[in-house]
Amino acid sequence: MAATKTIMSKYYRVITCISVLFLLTACQFEQPKSQAEIIGETGKIRVGTIYGPTSYYLTSEGAAGFEYELASELARYLNVELEIVPVYDLAELFDLLDTNQVDILAASLTATDARKKTYRFAPSYQNISEKLVFKQGNERPRDWADIQGKLVITAKSSHQETLEKLNLENIDWETTTEQGPEELIQAVLNDEIDYTIVDSNVLAINRRIFPNLSIGFTVSEELELGWAIAQTQDDSLYALLIDFFGSLHQNGEFARIEDKYFGHVKTFDYVDTRSFIESIEHTLPDYQAWFETYAKQYEIDWRLLAAQSYQESHWDPRAKSPTGVRGIMMLTLPTAKQMGVKSRLDAEQNIRGGARYFASLHSRIPDRITEPDRTWFALAAYNIGLGHLEDARRIAQSQGANPDKWHQVKRYLPLLQKKRFYKNTRYGYARGNEAVTYVENIRRYYDSLVWFFGPDHQLEPEFTQPAQVKSDDSSVAESL
Repeated sequence: MAATKTIMSKYYRVITCISVLFLLTACQFEQPKSQAEIIGETGKIRVGTIYGPTSYYLTSEGAAGFEYELASELARYLNVELEIVPVYDLAELFDLLDTNQVDILAASLTATDARKKTYRFAPSYQNISEKLVFKQGNERPRDWADIQGKLVITAKSSHQETLEKLNLENIDWETTTEQGPEELIQAVLNDEIDYTIVDSNVLAINRRIFPNLSIGFTVSEELELGWAIAQTQDDSLYALLIDFFGSLHQNGEFARIEDKYFGHVKTFDYVDTRSFIESIEHTLPDYQAWFETYAKQYEIDWRLLAAQSYQESHWDPRAKSPTGVRGIMMLTLPTAKQMGVKSRLDAEQNIRGGARYFASLHSRIPDRITEPDRTWFALAAYNIGLGHLEDARRIAQSQGANPDKWHQVKRYLPLLQKKRFYKNTRYGYARGNEAVTYVENIRRYYDSLVWFFGPDHQLEPEFTQPAQVKSDDSSVAESL
């Protein structure tokens, strides 16, 4: 079987050679099959995970999630089928491994001292810290002495182990098996409890949606995340995982997947996030119909178009920049004319023109560049121009980076502001750092809109047209 050959060839590459004498002796007896051999013969790797934004969730296009994509890479690496076994809480998760229902647990698990006594952890792939969180507006606790209220955490979590180690006196805390981390965050925001503890990666994702979730203090310093496997005398699966993660880092796939889920949420702006959420409720309904209509016409996700428009103008149809770009999609006068927009202050025309222009940029990105990188490059081109983007890609390539991967090129775009780099480019100086911020902000807004509206949301065919904005943009002599 091809899968068996693939796995065993990788396994033998990462273990030392066994002596000939040992092999001759072992041949006299029937040796039990290693876990790697069993996986190869069945042609399947069984991975247990947990439902959540950092692990595994379902979309209209299928399964997604950081841990899911890593597990998918493992299955491809071993040339076997991936069987995902998702559960809802940590107690169920560890039971999967205890009862041999899965081979691996991939669920953003902290490699705590207590867990290491029972399970074996593959090489760490991320570091996180644990944060005590509370609701914005309440008194901020700066250390344990300030805790005055109810603290609830998920049972069997690393947070429970942390609190047990701290052996805090006069602190009222309890565990629950009924609520996961996201539900406890909601409980804090709904004033049902006063505090909970959240891993920093989970917090980064949720604060895009819940800006009123605030950090009191850091409960623990950096902790390692890793995949867990059973503690056995069989090292074959562990050896394969060492080789797999080494390969994933070496070929850049880990960095790509990590950037996809976490690269754009590392910074948090409370005021901006709060304003965006308020605008979703009060402003977006005036223009959503047109975002949907023209996104469909030009084969764009309407939520991406809306996110881009918010980054451009905060959904203000009269917006104007110092350089003269105007309207809800902030079009230059030449671009507007090229896209058939007669008045840039007409919101519908501007959205149509912006959608058409973005679609044209997207189509001009080299065919070999796949999604989602293709979209991120098209957004960067909308902001900085295709010429400057190509200059940055050439710089990235000259520095040994992959010019077809956004997470690599975005490190080199700011070099367009440095003379020793831009003097050798075709299009010269450009504010490359602004293009990076532009794309990453749109990615955050887009993720929030996906959360608010769901993956399949569309308006009904009949909708109320937004009010028109009176145009003062008809002058052909208008400067850029």
